[in-house]
Amino acid sequence: QVQLVGSGGGLVQPGGSLRLSCAISGHNMALYAMAWFRQAPGKQRELVASITSTGTAGYPDSVKGRFTMSRDNAKKTVYLEMNSLKSEDTAVYYCNTLTRIYAWGQGTQVTVSS
Repeated sequence: QVQLVGSGGGLVQPGGSLRLSCAISGHNMALYAMAWFRQAPGKQRELVASITSTGTAGYPDSVKGRFTMSRDNAKKTVYLEMNSLKSEDTAVYYCNTLTRIYAWGQGTQVTVSS
């Protein structure tokens, strides 16, 4: 019933930028804090951004100052603007609620390479 579909990833050079989107269907998104997660090869999935139901975002130190999360409740979509990308940002990016109440959906691959 609930579908989480990420898009917007791709290959980008170090220092470049990407804007990811994640469309959420079958979910009352407006009531929940949302988040972006990523999983790099050989590593655990990690939180990279979160946003409250009222639009206050937070980030871990690894991406703070470079990533910006936003939400559009009317479009049932969350976004992640990524700037000054580094090779260590290479991963598959997924969205979910902050507490991860839904099964993981379709992620989008981000590859940062010169």
